[in-house]
Amino acid sequence: MGNTPRMNAYRHFIGEIVAALKSMQAAGELPENLDFSAITAEPPRDPAHGDIATNAAMVLAKPAGKKPRDIAEALLGRLKANGDVTDGAVAGPGFINLKIADGFWRARLAECLKDGIAYGDSLMGEGHKVNVEYVSANPTGPLHVAHARGAVVGDALANLLDKAGYDVTKEYYINDAGAQVDKLGQSTYLRYREALGETIGAIPEGLYPGEYLKEVGAALAKRDGARWIDKPEADWLPEIRSFAIATLMAEIRADLETLGVNIDVFSSERALVESGAVDRAFAALTAQGLIYQGRLDPAKSKKADDWEDREQTLFRSTQFGDDVDRPLKKSDGSWTYFANDIAYHHDKFVRGFADMIDIWGADHGGYVKRMRAAVSAITNKKGELDVKLCQLVRVMKNGELVRMSKRAGTFVTLRDLLDEVGPDVVRFTMLTRKNDAAFDFDLVKATEQSRDNPVWYVQYANARTHSVVRQAAAAGIGPEAVSGAALDRLTDEGELALIRLIAQWPRQVEAAAVAHEPHRIAFFLYDLAAAFHAHWTRGSKEPELKFVIEGDAELTRARLALVQAVGFVIGSGLTVFGVTPVDEMR
Repeated sequence: MGNTPRMNAYRHFIGEIVAALKSMQAAGELPENLDFSAITAEPPRDPAHGDIATNAAMVLAKPAGKKPRDIAEALLGRLKANGDVTDGAVAGPGFINLKIADGFWRARLAECLKDGIAYGDSLMGEGHKVNVEYVSANPTGPLHVAHARGAVVGDALANLLDKAGYDVTKEYYINDAGAQVDKLGQSTYLRYREALGETIGAIPEGLYPGEYLKEVGAALAKRDGARWIDKPEADWLPEIRSFAIATLMAEIRADLETLGVNIDVFSSERALVESGAVDRAFAALTAQGLIYQGRLDPAKSKKADDWEDREQTLFRSTQFGDDVDRPLKKSDGSWTYFANDIAYHHDKFVRGFADMIDIWGADHGGYVKRMRAAVSAITNKKGELDVKLCQLVRVMKNGELVRMSKRAGTFVTLRDLLDEVGPDVVRFTMLTRKNDAAFDFDLVKATEQSRDNPVWYVQYANARTHSVVRQAAAAGIGPEAVSGAALDRLTDEGELALIRLIAQWPRQVEAAAVAHEPHRIAFFLYDLAAAFHAHWTRGSKEPELKFVIEGDAELTRARLALVQAVGFVIGSGLTVFGVTPVDEMR
């Protein structure tokens, strides 16, 4: 985090509202012991209603035993005595709309100018540790576009939480144990034999047919020659499996690095199991009386994916909100995937992460309840898991689905997408929809220069701020001139609207961080860009509103300060997204 975090103007007014309510309690106008935690202060949906709206009277009416409007009228009277409040009104059943002095907003602009792109940094998280696990693709092939969405959502969320004052660890869980990596080893062995000149024919059903494994097989043949030919599988499988995992993980890491995703911790499922972590988690659940031997009833509509009609080792997940109890051992006595996942999340908790966020593909939706139940159980209800599901992504071009990657066999790879449009476009575009909404990534729209392309529209606004700075410099007013600028010269309603939007940025950071919704930042940046472009257009039609006014250096400096602040907020938001702000459009 950068400079000292600045005021969240809306949280500041919650404090002012609560202070006024406490004065009403002291005067006997409200009962004691009221809960003020649900009180909000936020921008009204219609700016014509004022600058800040609060629900205070609405949420306190029932516990106070009073009518909302009666509380609202009395509260408004006290709030109007606040020097920063210039007017107010009670609306509807008891909402209060406040008009805030222009000077208050200009003071927020001064804070933005002082902090630069660090504006919006918050201490809200108080250094609380959070683990964000994302991507975590099986190391059985290259990353595809659905992985890209999870990577971008997870990375932006981690950056957002960091900006909001949390101590964030970015983690990738390598699923390098179980049947799927054995199949990977077997598939690689076929490609290895092929690389040595053998005709292998069609890839057997159940193995991985993608041509990307030809490269892995060829690399193994180059390293080991014919060493593994005619050897029994028990000899070659562990070695070739490890080689394939390491090779594909190196490619995954390289793709993530190109996307701008830098993971702090790579955790291995195999290492976790071999360390005895599953046994320890099982012992902890047993000690709590949460393990028993029993039979499961089949699901009413269809058999559950983990249902078997046999006596088995079950976890009492229904005690923690799950629909059915869950098996922890397979019929052969080995651990289920679920048991391994319980151990992994227990390991996170032991490492100090009571707050965990997992970013999963939408196909894991049925797994959420049991995993949240497991985290609650294994941490004695001290840990909390939030799962964000990312819907699939279709890659389109001119309304048509893009042809699948030949190298991958069945999907468009992340590398294909990065080569086509670049990492910044991928990252921003993936964040223009909520993670659980279906998404078509249109290659044409993602690169077109129009208002319909949020990436271009926001970057164009940033480039325009730099254009104004260059224009002012040509007129003899450098960017350093904004220091001490007479901000009270900013009186036009368009200018004040921009200032109020800039002042919303700290609130947007905190609200998006609390909700775990980085897409809110994309929406805000688009709105800020739209307001800036609109004001720019007004200046082209009304010369007195131009940013650089010949013969009035003081006004020019004030407007230059406003323009720089717009650029700082856009830069701050793009930094959260891991996108590089551009100074000039090419």
